[in-house]
Amino acid sequence: MCTNYEYFKRQNKERGSRCTSHSFTPGSSLLVIMARGCSSSSSGFSWLKLFAIVIGVLTPLVYFAEQRLESFYIFETDHLHDLAKRGIAAHGNDTRSVVKYIVDELAERPAVKNYINVEEEWVFNNAGGAMGAMYIIHASITEYLIIFGTAVGTEGHTGRHTADDYFHILTGTQLAYVPGEYEAEVYPQGSVHHLRRGDVKQYMMPGKCFALEYARGWIPPMLFFGFGDGLSSTLDFPTLWRTSYITGREMIKNLLQAKF
Repeated sequence: MCTNYEYFKRQNKERGSRCTSHSFTPGSSLLVIMARGCSSSSSGFSWLKLFAIVIGVLTPLVYFAEQRLESFYIFETDHLHDLAKRGIAAHGNDTRSVVKYIVDELAERPAVKNYINVEEEWVFNNAGGAMGAMYIIHASITEYLIIFGTAVGTEGHTGRHTADDYFHILTGTQLAYVPGEYEAEVYPQGSVHHLRRGDVKQYMMPGKCFALEYARGWIPPMLFFGFGDGLSSTLDFPTLWRTSYITGREMIKNLLQAKF
């Protein structure tokens, strides 16, 4: 019995020795936790440094470009307004012919003919709660020119944009409203509604209404507004894809021609 007792005592002692040699002390556990925390903090700090570097590089570039935005524009607001009025004078309420008149003249204008899309590729557009259809004539980093409208009427939020927007009414009437006013702004056929950069309004097309819409400024940030309803409400992914494809194609085509 004594021999067995001594044997088991010796075995237990060896096991205890092994366990002690491989166990962590409270101090070592704390060091491991702190090391892991430092590693995580270091990773987060690296991302912050990268973000700060990107902002530091982009800020002066954007400021430089902002001071020279006018030099990037190829369309003239006065010419577009005059062109829209001449199209209406020539074809009245025949909107299809008015649009063709406008595109045909732009296609022959030396300053812009290489930067426009002459194919009528219509897609639905849902933005700010309003719905219509658009044909993209031009899209670049600093300008876009489209035909936008609907045959059944619509209403919504203009969005608050990084570009000035000129809405040339080709047929029908557009109404607009700003808080604090008791009467609507009325824009009949042949007029132009200028929504200044950073401003916002409620707008309405009571019935059939189509317009030549021209925006100049920073166009890419406006795309978030343009895609917002499609991603969060209508979920019309085929239309989103088609819109993205045409917009991207035109922007890249113009960038390759040094049109920003």
